[in-house]
Amino acid sequence: MTDENPKHLLVIGGHIGDVENTGGLVAAKYARAGHRVTLLHMTGGEKGNPAVHHQTYRKQRVEEAHAFSDTIGADQCIILDHPDGELHVNEATIHQMCDLIRDLKPDIVLTHWRGSFHRDHRNTYTIIMEGGFLAALPGIERDKPAHLIRGLYHCENWEDQEDYEPDLWIDVSDVFDIWVKACEHSQLLRGEVSYKYLQHYKGLAAMRGAEVGVPYAVTVSLPPISRKRKIDFFPIDTEPVLIF
Repeated sequence: MTDENPKHLLVIGGHIGDVENTGGLVAAKYARAGHRVTLLHMTGGEKGNPAVHHQTYRKQRVEEAHAFSDTIGADQCIILDHPDGELHVNEATIHQMCDLIRDLKPDIVLTHWRGSFHRDHRNTYTIIMEGGFLAALPGIERDKPAHLIRGLYHCENWEDQEDYEPDLWIDVSDVFDIWVKACEHSQLLRGEVSYKYLQHYKGLAAMRGAEVGVPYAVTVSLPPISRKRKIDFFPIDTEPVLIF
């Protein structure tokens, strides 16, 4: 099914692997529906395999990232050259994000929640919040004109669980199998390096699906300021509030 009003979804992760694990199912769903999808990796995650030299492992992970992107039908896969473990919040990285957002013009951004034990994840969150703010201001003069992100959502990630509260459940049942196939391109996600990532996120999708009565779902968190909304009457026809 193709959406008649296509959007541009930008999924941003601190490392290759984060996008695939946490935003990959939504990215696959949007791509299948005919939306434009861009996957952006802040680092290569090249220092995550102590058995392989980091430069060699980066090359492998870049190939795996592109294979994932191609399998789900994404339009673009971008990998920045910040060193794994050394992603810093500074004027250069904030302006880089501002320029990327103005150049790519995403309608929707998915990324990390701020409550993470991983510095690269926390810094990715801050860089996006700061860069996105600057990107929206016409008075910040850069090479490209201002662009406002219409929707920013935070993905559920086992490394970013501090104060994470799910706000929306997205049914991803129709793309679950293609997402699994895409993840299997990655040695890390297959669980052959350290943590059993694919096992974890397959189980998480099944659990979140059970919570809303579908085979598989993912959750996202809204920025705190966006959790407030006005209603005229209680939306019980479309959003019933269960009492048991």
